[in-house]
Amino acid sequence: MKLGTGMRSGVRTGMGARACRGAMAALLAGGVLLVSACSGEGESSRDSTYDASEKRDGGSGSSQREPTVAPPGAPAPGAAAEGAPEGIQRDDTYKRSQQPPDYLSTFALDVDTASYGYARRTLKNGGRPQPANVRPEEFINSFRQDYPQPRGDGFSVTVDGARPGASEGEIRGEVGGQEASADDWSLVRVGLATRASDRKAERPPAALTFVIDISGSMAGEGRLDLVRESLGVLTDELRDDDSIAVVTFSGRAETRLPMTRLAGKRDRIHEVIDELRPADSTHVEAGIRTGYDEAVEGWRRGATNRVVLLSDALANTGETNADRILDRIADARSKHGITLFGVGVGSQYGDALMERLTNRGDGHTTYVSTGEEARKVFREQLPSHVELRARDAKAQVVFDQRNVQRFRLIGYENRAVADEDFRDDRVDGGEVGPGHTVTALYAVKLRAGASGHLATATVRWLDPKTRAPHERSGSIETSAVDGSLWQGASNRFQITAVAAYFAESLRGGWLPGAPGLGELASQARELARKTEDPAVEELAESISAAQRLSD
Repeated sequence: MKLGTGMRSGVRTGMGARACRGAMAALLAGGVLLVSACSGEGESSRDSTYDASEKRDGGSGSSQREPTVAPPGAPAPGAAAEGAPEGIQRDDTYKRSQQPPDYLSTFALDVDTASYGYARRTLKNGGRPQPANVRPEEFINSFRQDYPQPRGDGFSVTVDGARPGASEGEIRGEVGGQEASADDWSLVRVGLATRASDRKAERPPAALTFVIDISGSMAGEGRLDLVRESLGVLTDELRDDDSIAVVTFSGRAETRLPMTRLAGKRDRIHEVIDELRPADSTHVEAGIRTGYDEAVEGWRRGATNRVVLLSDALANTGETNADRILDRIADARSKHGITLFGVGVGSQYGDALMERLTNRGDGHTTYVSTGEEARKVFREQLPSHVELRARDAKAQVVFDQRNVQRFRLIGYENRAVADEDFRDDRVDGGEVGPGHTVTALYAVKLRAGASGHLATATVRWLDPKTRAPHERSGSIETSAVDGSLWQGASNRFQITAVAAYFAESLRGGWLPGAPGLGELASQARELARKTEDPAVEELAESISAAQRLSD
């Protein structure tokens, strides 16, 4: 995707298209989440839009780019490709994929939630999150959605929209140096969902290597004590044919338990976990290297093999650069498919390092601060999410240049994938498990008199067993975004908008129709009442806490 004019309270230029390799893995044993890592040309622009009028009207701004040929694996416009991926209308979606590249938005799927969890913990403790640690997609994906589930493996695709309109206490912003009105913009939600798991169904066994931080910084409340509780819960929930290894690290790394089948060994595993006590410095590199050595030694064919890092990620000994740490275990990742899942804990938390580690380690990260949150991850989610629904999942949204003037993807800055890599299955995407939803929210400005097709969203993934490619698509018309966000959209759409507005406020950005924090908290409280969802009530409390810090 090519991004142009900045969209903040001041003027800001954007970035060129980035080459990126996405990387994701499912939660622990294979599916509570996804993740991707990016590296490529240029700097990322956190708040940026593409102004389509510059190209259509013959402008010579930085957003101009020559059209490209069909992406790998796609036929020429109008052609019927032999063996075209399942779910694609050959004479429609493939045609639309030939839109000029400035009208494409491509990213690897991501349902990380650590950024929101840590922000909520920080606000509860009276602090304000660092803007660099606020990732809007992780706020959005922290809440349940209302998307239909597909009948089989893979994804359903839902695309809907609404106009935010002017709100009480609305924050005004600029686009391209001119004040932008919310009345000129719409929000478009792209929702993807996988089929839920049958807990009684057969699944592959899990081989999990736990790499546990026992450094001095883990001595505080809600750190190592929470890790012990979490692992104790997990030990009781996994099956007899699953396996666990335990590695600890502080100033050095030590294998406390080699890969061990749970059958008849649960008491021994509990003893190892209960004996964990804090020590001294934090040598993350040593822990990960030793953890991967154990994971390779205990690798099981046909099983879901994961390294699980439980830490506050406050590294202070040895190598602390994520790329260098992960480069040292690249062979284990590529040869054995062992991926890294990070569980962050602690009021002081190295979010940036954990994010980088799990991105580079084909993994996922979450954050837990209470026993209830730990139980949700380790008792409710993990046992039923070991299997996979999709590998290397990516999404591409094609906007119709006849009707769209500007668009902006909210978040996913470090999940971007080069447009031409969408159908290149050598480029990593996300590994997605059962019962997951992934949401992408766009701010879209239509042209005057726009009518008809607005956009088509396509998700592409590989079958977990055969690695055959599949695609599903969904489209939206301009008429579908005419309704009011706060008066006509579904409760879950409104929650998505509240989460996005909140994230942008915390990182100093602006979105069309953004209410002031007081109004936003009121909207969240009303949505919590309507949905009876405790998570939405917690969202309202977090917004109120941020408002108090701003007063």
